[in-house]
Amino acid sequence: MNYIIYDLEFNQKYLASDEAESNNASSLPFEIIQIGALKLNENFETISNFNALIKPTVYPNIHPYVESLTKINNDKVSSCKSFVAVYEDFLKFIDNDETILCVWGTGDIKELLRNIKFYNLSTSSISKLSIDVQKYASKYLNTPNKSKIGLKTAIELLNIQASGEFHDAFNDAYYTAEVFKHIYDDSIKPSIYEPNFHKRITQPKEKIDTVALINQFEKIYNRKMSEEEKSIIKLAYIMGKTRQFVDKVK
Repeated sequence: MNYIIYDLEFNQKYLASDEAESNNASSLPFEIIQIGALKLNENFETISNFNALIKPTVYPNIHPYVESLTKINNDKVSSCKSFVAVYEDFLKFIDNDETILCVWGTGDIKELLRNIKFYNLSTSSISKLSIDVQKYASKYLNTPNKSKIGLKTAIELLNIQASGEFHDAFNDAYYTAEVFKHIYDDSIKPSIYEPNFHKRITQPKEKIDTVALINQFEKIYNRKMSEEEKSIIKLAYIMGKTRQFVDKVK
């Protein structure tokens, strides 16, 4: 059993012209531009490392915020492999061994699977077993109100030496591994992660056309409604939409 501890960096839409017209980019809000990972054995010894930048194709221009945060710019990724090629390399790194994915927050699992799905690639070599190190670190460090602790804060509180910049996928994977080794005990168990890519559908807000509503009543009764009647009509219409007085037929 090996542990694959990985981290991702993403690009996102900046300008309308950045979106490649040939892709259904709406199903890929975050495009992976770096994968960093370590493979640990059961004794938490590092077996191998993985670090690759990825040339974005859906959002080919690096968002200024992303560049500021990650220090990844267009020049750094212009000659890099595409996601499809890097994913193939990543699968070779994982190998066929039984593995558990370890991440700082389950978002990286969701976005990895989303990117894989976007390119119609196989997920058969991606373990469904995962450990959210952030969740266990937050519990270990007793964060207030069950809030989620940041990676940098966890590193500082655990007195782990920071030797590289944060928001670099490989560095963050390394820090996640160090936190994991520091807090690990038998209570930490892997769970099965089931992604949900479906967005919650929200209904658009509706505005009542009260003028048309009152006009309809005046047309029916062939007279002008008084101000009191107008208020009663508006209130009755709103109360009716709540369906609180609907008598269900048994």
